[in-house]
Amino acid sequence: MGHRKYSAPRRGSLAYLPRGRSSHWAPRIRFWPEYEGAPKLLAFAGFKAGTSHVTIVDNRQGSLNYGKEVTLPVTVVETPPLLVTGLRFYERFNGALRTSGEVWAPEPSKDLGRRIKVPEKFDDNKGWEKLESTKERVVEVRAIAASQPRLAKIGKKKPDLMEVKIDGGTVKDQLEFAKKLLGKEVKVADVFKEGMDVDVIGMTKGKGIQGPVKRWGIKKLKHKSRKTVRGVGSIGPWHPHYVMYSVPRAGQMGFAQRTEYNKQILKIGDNGADVTPKGGFLHYGPIKTEFTLLRGTIPGPANRLVALRTPARGRVSGEPPKMEMISLASKQGA
Repeated sequence: MGHRKYSAPRRGSLAYLPRGRSSHWAPRIRFWPEYEGAPKLLAFAGFKAGTSHVTIVDNRQGSLNYGKEVTLPVTVVETPPLLVTGLRFYERFNGALRTSGEVWAPEPSKDLGRRIKVPEKFDDNKGWEKLESTKERVVEVRAIAASQPRLAKIGKKKPDLMEVKIDGGTVKDQLEFAKKLLGKEVKVADVFKEGMDVDVIGMTKGKGIQGPVKRWGIKKLKHKSRKTVRGVGSIGPWHPHYVMYSVPRAGQMGFAQRTEYNKQILKIGDNGADVTPKGGFLHYGPIKTEFTLLRGTIPGPANRLVALRTPARGRVSGEPPKMEMISLASKQGA
């Protein structure tokens, strides 16, 4: 007889417990990398349109396919301009950040009232006067940017708001840069360039309540098992006399915020016909405004808002590869 095994590696990661539905649809950026250079916005937002494939000439040094044509999956993100509707200033307090003031654009967009309660008239002078008295304590400046889904024509009117950190230079430089942005539109080409890497933050597809086999990846029991086949063999010992949190159980799966690191921008364009397949993207339609072509796949379904952030893991970006072909074949039969 062989040696009997009394242990096995656990199935599924416990890193994201509790696995519950997110409380919000739009991603929230909780970490900002340090940036050296002239002041600029560190993130942008767009709507995931769908996936396709391209043929490029591989320009990665050391790659086995260097100089050869390769076919890659790509994701198209429609990135209409963001509208900077406000600015928020932070100061250091007890080792953390707290808001020291904010300023809103004197003429907010008409759709902003669909998201927040908008006063009849913003008094931006009070915000700037308060900033003068606390300017020396400001350590961080962020722009309150609103998406413009009407431009993308995805059937949505309510804008999403997100805070975007302004970094680079001194705090005084950041304040001057932010003052020029207030109330104006920002394009994706003003924030990112072709060839650089970005982190993509988005909400994954919601899959509802699922059993432990799909949710945690455990093995099915043998077909003559008592009561169930797609369940755990045991939910725990007699002692401790409770079900431990690490036991795979059924529950909510998906619709959680996840980050994909270092996605290369292959192309930034303003003519949607260059990437729109015949008949439009499935569940999305044609690209109407600017777009960003990302290497690989990203979280979430079509139409969902995703955030593109300056890379947190600092990989050096190079020149974009030469694009030989972008597939425009219909996706309707996919």
